Amino acid sequence: MSDEKRWSEHQDQWEQERLGPALEKGPERRPRFITQSGVEIDRVYTPTDLRDPANDPDRDRPQYAFGKPALGSGDASGWDEIDDLGLPGEPPFTRGIHPTGHRGRLWTMRMFAGFGTAEDTNDRFKKLIAAGGTGLSIAYDMPTLYGYDHDDPMAEGEFGTCGVAVSSLADMEILLDGLPVGDISTSMTINSPAPMIWAMYVVAAEKMGVPRAQLAGTLQNDILKEFIAQKEYIFPPAPSLKLVTDTVEWGTREMPRWNTISISGYHIREAGSTAVQELAFTIADGIAYAEDAIARGLRFDDFAPRLSFFFNSHNDFFEEIAKFRAARRIWYKLCRERFGAENERSTWMRFHTQTAGVSLTAQQPLNNLTRVAIQALAGVLGGTQSLHTDAYDEAWAVPSEDAAMLALRQQQILAEESGVANTVDPLGGSYFVETLTNQTEQRAWAYIRQIDDMGGMVKALEAGFPQAEIADAAYEQQRELEAKEREIIGVTKFADPDEELKIPLLEISKEQEQRHLDRLARVRAERDADAHGAAMRRLEDEARAGDVNLMPAIVAAVEAYATIGEMCGVLRGVYGEYREPLLV
Repeated sequence: MSDEKRWSEHQDQWEQERLGPALEKGPERRPRFITQSGVEIDRVYTPTDLRDPANDPDRDRPQYAFGKPALGSGDASGWDEIDDLGLPGEPPFTRGIHPTGHRGRLWTMRMFAGFGTAEDTNDRFKKLIAAGGTGLSIAYDMPTLYGYDHDDPMAEGEFGTCGVAVSSLADMEILLDGLPVGDISTSMTINSPAPMIWAMYVVAAEKMGVPRAQLAGTLQNDILKEFIAQKEYIFPPAPSLKLVTDTVEWGTREMPRWNTISISGYHIREAGSTAVQELAFTIADGIAYAEDAIARGLRFDDFAPRLSFFFNSHNDFFEEIAKFRAARRIWYKLCRERFGAENERSTWMRFHTQTAGVSLTAQQPLNNLTRVAIQALAGVLGGTQSLHTDAYDEAWAVPSEDAAMLALRQQQILAEESGVANTVDPLGGSYFVETLTNQTEQRAWAYIRQIDDMGGMVKALEAGFPQAEIADAAYEQQRELEAKEREIIGVTKFADPDEELKIPLLEISKEQEQRHLDRLARVRAERDADAHGAAMRRLEDEARAGDVNLMPAIVAAVEAYATIGEMCGVLRGVYGEYREPLLV
């Protein structure tokens, strides 16, 4: 059979089995998609679209590949256009997990925000939603991320510096006040204290009249990448992983619309990894979480559909696109082969993308607008489900209101003016992109197999393997910059020695901090002491038992207005605190 006929028959089958049901669930955003010159844009393109009508329609096309490698082999030598590229919404999902891609639904424009007090952050969220934002993404400040109350000596000088301060349910109630939490999804960048912050969100929403089963969103909750890269851990690896699995188990039972982990390569990349390392280590973390949940007694198909991923989009435009495409393919193969997924939805890699904060420069900060636009475009062409665009002033401070609004407008211009969302996977079939996707997949598989040989990601990070690989990659990138093998515009090339900062920066005032501390004191003074004491004793007893899911106890403590510092303090007493060993 000719390649052309094979493609035609395959596309007919795809339209009946995949596209048709998708369109029945919901139409595409517009009845027609056209260029500015009036050319009709098809939903998806394949080799058959390049056929010259003047030629014999029955001629055989050149064969691109012969044979088919085993799934998960990482061998691209037998690459097949239909089996490995295929069409959108079909395995192995190289071209995306939905048949209509962004024609059917644009990505969620999820702008990251959080600074100072809950009141100020709430006001920022309302403005972003009014401006067209379609999802919330909450950033927390350093004391919150490390599980300290803001009057703790360890929190001194850190109030609101990189996110919103949340010490108790009272803060979360103010943070969410008047926001449509039942209608939009919320992402929360929180890891070690993720169960406590999530419980605060759930209880606050329920007090607003929104049942927990209706809530949609994502909890980052990726503690393994903290040990590998970001270092915002509290407890040792074993109890930390146990807490993550507690949330997966509880969420599977109680919150069917919530992604309980956002397995994150973003911070791995920000620490200096390559794109391949980001991909491989992220997926290896995902394997570890899945294996721990299965060991708990959960079925893979029960929790896997609510796993999500979070990737960085950096400056190397085509490599980032190849990374996203390879990621879907690898995860599909792993879910089928290793975990025996029976539900196809369990094999979907759904991911959020954020542009590369580490690429932003303090020098000539307006240049960052161009960097962010390129990175955001890569995320869109790579098929992301949601996107955050960094503000141009983030190398200096938490984004100002104007800078955050401009970052949102960048996404909206991509969506509405560029035409990149008018066809699904527009780069599919590109010789360069497909080759780079295959190469990325092969190199990522090599890392995954190496980590498997070490006993999995927990053993690998305890041995310092991913940390050392990232350190070596970061060193090499710095060496290339110093050797002028790579350039950064405005920094290493075309720098302005007389430059003066002329952009407004957001500042956190002492008055904001005092407002938060006053509320914290009121919570402690006014809460029911008996209920609080009973909840804290229950939390400690169940933590010491070791085999009890702690989420119900944490929810009860939150309802009694226990603070994040108090809850994490109890668990510090049970589990201890982790101190990273010196790796030589």
